[in-house]
Amino acid sequence: MLQTRVARTRRIALIGLAGALAVSMTACATSDRDAGGGGGTGGTMVFGTVGNPKMFDPAFTDEGETYRVTRQILDTLVQNKAGTAELEPSLAEKWAPSNDGKTWTFNLKQGVKFSDGTVFDAAAVCANFDRWYNMKGAAAQSQMIYYGDVFEGFAHNEGKATGDPVYKSCEAKDPATAVLNLTKAKGAFPAAFTLPAFAMQSPTAMKKYDADKVTQSGDSFTYSDYAYKYVSGTGPFKLEGWDQGKGEITMVRNDQSAVKAKLDKLIFKVIPDENARKQALKAGDIQGYDYPAPADYGLLRNDKNQVLIRPSFSVLYLGINQKNNPKLADVRVRQALAYGVNRAQFSQSKLAEGSEPATEFVPKAIAGYTDDVTKYPYDPAKAKDLLAQAGASNLTLKFYYPTEVTRPYMPNPADTFTAISEDLRKIGVTIEPVAKPWNGGYKDDVQQAGKQDIHLLGWTGDYNDAGNFVGTFFGRKKTEFGFDNADLFKALGDADAAAAGEAHTKAYQEANKKIMEYVPAVPVAYPTSALVVSEKVKGITPSPLTDERFSTATVN
Repeated sequence: MLQTRVARTRRIALIGLAGALAVSMTACATSDRDAGGGGGTGGTMVFGTVGNPKMFDPAFTDEGETYRVTRQILDTLVQNKAGTAELEPSLAEKWAPSNDGKTWTFNLKQGVKFSDGTVFDAAAVCANFDRWYNMKGAAAQSQMIYYGDVFEGFAHNEGKATGDPVYKSCEAKDPATAVLNLTKAKGAFPAAFTLPAFAMQSPTAMKKYDADKVTQSGDSFTYSDYAYKYVSGTGPFKLEGWDQGKGEITMVRNDQSAVKAKLDKLIFKVIPDENARKQALKAGDIQGYDYPAPADYGLLRNDKNQVLIRPSFSVLYLGINQKNNPKLADVRVRQALAYGVNRAQFSQSKLAEGSEPATEFVPKAIAGYTDDVTKYPYDPAKAKDLLAQAGASNLTLKFYYPTEVTRPYMPNPADTFTAISEDLRKIGVTIEPVAKPWNGGYKDDVQQAGKQDIHLLGWTGDYNDAGNFVGTFFGRKKTEFGFDNADLFKALGDADAAAAGEAHTKAYQEANKKIMEYVPAVPVAYPTSALVVSEKVKGITPSPLTDERFSTATVN
């Protein structure tokens, strides 16, 4: 998400199904976030989702079901214009870096309050940044995925955090001016300020409800009541309650917000089964749901529903953990897996319209993509030969895949697992399947414990910068992949620090070449996804970042 460190405008064309996406670094743009506000038309909208969120404090997660909720109740300093990856003002009306990129000044919207009545001002901004930087405890730090990726380290690193922090301090020059001081320029700013993990939360509520308390038991984490009940933001909705038994998250209009939601109430209802979501829409029990099966697009349209297709901004990959199985540390084995996956057939038969096979981990729309990488076209014979050369003709792999979830890059995990497993069996690999619920062990097993040999994961871009993809995946040692490659880490670090523009792009292109020679994982596809809403629903714009805003929605 972090994009530039100089005071200039940068625009990159993003070609997708919904047309051109533009990424603008203009810091003084005029906000249209109040357009169409002016109060609600009333009523309730019920939207079907595929799974329960982890909780509601976005600082402690990187998963979409939490962010779906927090994007409605919390605001960031900078946001993406609806339907694009273009930057526009949010809680910050203007922002600008110093010449050396180490200082960022935010001119804040005034007259804004959090839903608990606390005033939003520069002191509140600094309280949030100081909170992340000073977070204590290995358990809490381990859950701050985005902070670790972007700011690289804490005031006192505990647990797995080892980097030197990019954050230095925050100054409230006056109530309307916050100044962020960094230890070094960061090539991805300011777009990372749009990350839901960096949303502004009420310092009063966080202190009252002990928001920083995170405890770990085995692979499970527990958070304070704040994260489940009392999250307080400046967004158009506020949390009313979460009935986990019924799988319903209820939000009501936040009258403190500068953006007035048109709805009185918004309910996210968890319906894990795809057919059940479809039937609930048909019966009128819900007015929309996410991730309809591509095969259903025609039927849904025939029933006069609106299928809103998101521009592609995702990558699906077959992850490889080199730590558990020594054979996977041999590049020839990883190359064999790459040659053994029929990406073209998978993309055409299992994914939505507009999806394409992937050749690298950066989608074509992102600056830093290059066609000049080592490619691995489907070639089972070559895959078998490479396995034989590596003494791995009888390779057995524990293949982890998630259940109880649908992701933008993976609409049906079971189908994805089946298709790729069959491809790998054809080159002589024995597959031991391991299925785990997404928020019931899968992510912890794969990303925290590294129990798998291979696995399915992916990424929907948070901002238009190659570092948000390859830097997030391969920029440092990670349990998920189990390798240590100092040359690759350095190449990605240098690219992140390169000046915006041509130098930044070329640095990531060179890093992408190194990645595809090393093959730390196998890029499979650049998928698209969609949401479907009733013909009665107006005002929802599909977002490449899955950043759909419900404050503008109406139900007639």
